[in-house]
Amino acid sequence: VVRMILIAPYAKQLRNGKRNPKNYPFWEEVIRLLAGKEIVQVGISGEEPLVEDVRMDLPIAELRGILKACDTWIACDSFFQHLGWDEGKPGVVLWSVSDPLIFGHSENINLLKNRDCLAANQFLWWEQTEYDASKFVEPSVVVEAVDSLMP
Repeated sequence: VVRMILIAPYAKQLRNGKRNPKNYPFWEEVIRLLAGKEIVQVGISGEEPLVEDVRMDLPIAELRGILKACDTWIACDSFFQHLGWDEGKPGVVLWSVSDPLIFGHSENINLLKNRDCLAANQFLWWEQTEYDASKFVEPSVVVEAVDSLMP
């Protein structure tokens, strides 16, 4: 049986054009480690496609439908983790500088490398926070979490 994993790899683009500090840097490795599983990416126009099956600019009703159909999902701290919570579908959320105790949902597997990585002020604009790939968990940690949610 092929298992379908939904990925929502990107947070909202920053107004200053810098890389969003919440965007996970190791997607290619996560995807490689999930070989043999169907991976569907959702997002908005302009985001980099990471897999063959990419579905951009879907209406909310279609996003809800694909979320219900997937076995599990992975997202950075973005709109998508809140949609998963609203649908009652737990998934894996990749954190770095934003605090899952403030912005996350306990029903998810919230992967934060270390609380020392969190931005000092959680309520400033993310444009004021520098991107730092070292603040994210390793791909193997993500895959282990995904595997724990697969039927």
